[in-house]
Amino acid sequence: MARSSRTLSDLLLPLSAARARARRPASAGDNPALQAIWDAVCAIPRGQAATYGAVAHAAGLPGRARLTGFALRTAPKELALPWHRVVGAGGHIVFPRSSVHYREQAQRLRAEGVAVKDGRVGRSFLADLEQI
Repeated sequence: MARSSRTLSDLLLPLSAARARARRPASAGDNPALQAIWDAVCAIPRGQAATYGAVAHAAGLPGRARLTGFALRTAPKELALPWHRVVGAGGHIVFPRSSVHYREQAQRLRAEGVAVKDGRVGRSFLADLEQI
């Protein structure tokens, strides 16, 4: 039986290259789903908030709430997205209470007139993105 001259690193190289590509943040030109999410986030009116799931649904991606989080995390700063208007299920701020991001999101929401109590946005402040 002939012995293969391929080493283990030769076999694993394609896998590691694929993983590196998967971790690379996509740009709007690369992924229309991200652009749709960014557009939905921009549609949230001032003084209101929406859940990650509602944003994904409004972008035509029902059930992809985690993709909304990814889209916000990888968005170019130049977009100046109103990221603070996106909250977790039930209106909860998803950042840890002791974090800078938690305090900044709560402060930005309150500055827009959104009631935030115990890290939660009141139901009356959650936007219905289907109507927008």
